[in-house]
Amino acid sequence: MAFQKVTEIIKEAPAFAQLTDLAAARLGGKVLYATDDFFAEKENLIMPGRGIFITDKYTDRGKWMDGWESRRKRTPGHDWCVVQLAAPGRIAGFDIDTNFFLGNHPPHASIEAARIDNPDAVTDWETVAWTEILSKSPLDPGSQNFYACSSTEAWSHLRLHIYPDGGVARLKVYGHVEKDWNAVPGGTQVDLAAAINGGQAIACNDMFFSAMGNLLMPGRGINMGDGWETKRNRTPNNRDWVVLRLAHPGIISRVVVDTAHFKGNYPDRCSLDAINAASDEDALRSDAAWQPLMPEQKLGADNIHDFMNEIAAVGPATHVRLNIFPDGGISRLRLFGTPTKD
Repeated sequence: MAFQKVTEIIKEAPAFAQLTDLAAARLGGKVLYATDDFFAEKENLIMPGRGIFITDKYTDRGKWMDGWESRRKRTPGHDWCVVQLAAPGRIAGFDIDTNFFLGNHPPHASIEAARIDNPDAVTDWETVAWTEILSKSPLDPGSQNFYACSSTEAWSHLRLHIYPDGGVARLKVYGHVEKDWNAVPGGTQVDLAAAINGGQAIACNDMFFSAMGNLLMPGRGINMGDGWETKRNRTPNNRDWVVLRLAHPGIISRVVVDTAHFKGNYPDRCSLDAINAASDEDALRSDAAWQPLMPEQKLGADNIHDFMNEIAAVGPATHVRLNIFPDGGISRLRLFGTPTKD
């Protein structure tokens, strides 16, 4: 029988893959425990991207792999790991990505979930009251494996089971942050756009070089790829834009625009518009009633721009549109304001 090479199966990403990755390390996710990570560390599971492959790279334990990989199991049972989400959230779906794990991927996986308020008090993860939210499902080698989640509860921790052993490059957990806004004291200033609070970039006209969702990540960008950057536009008076759904309706009083690492490709100017819309669809309508929140402001290279006096009093907003002129890249956008009470 002839040898047949295993290759990646290319799949179209479902709509839920546009949501926030609640497990992402850069958002605050952690891998707390694994039964075995002999070949490749469990922490790799929640790193950005899909992982890389370096042909000639080895460690004293074997081939270096960019993912979580356990040794070949010679006893009954299977391997599993525990992931703490960056924030409790309602999960819409998963991507169990076996990228580059072609002869060493697990044939099946399942996922359980729990809501744990004090994970430091857990001494034995097997005693936790886990709930299965993805039954044992097949995994293709070297490929993204998308599965929808029908659970409507908010979870804080997941347990990924692999059967019986092997390697997974990345685990993406797509969903919505579930923040208790009633616990926020009245009058408190909050970054209403932050992904960790539930903010999300929902649409833009261009993200050729880097994704719009980077705008809402914690901290400053680590490099030029960790921001939102559009392609060079040759159209006179061009405007590129991105629309953000705020984590909670609120009144914005301070804006921070950070062009970290964008030195020869930062926008010349930016402006902001706001709207109080009933839904994302209403905000994205061509006749949506946007109001100017901040007029055009000059921007500089690799710099933090802090605006307060320039912000207009437009009342509560649910969505904000960032406009850049004529094109370029912005690392982070902070929209500080007071959440309105439900």
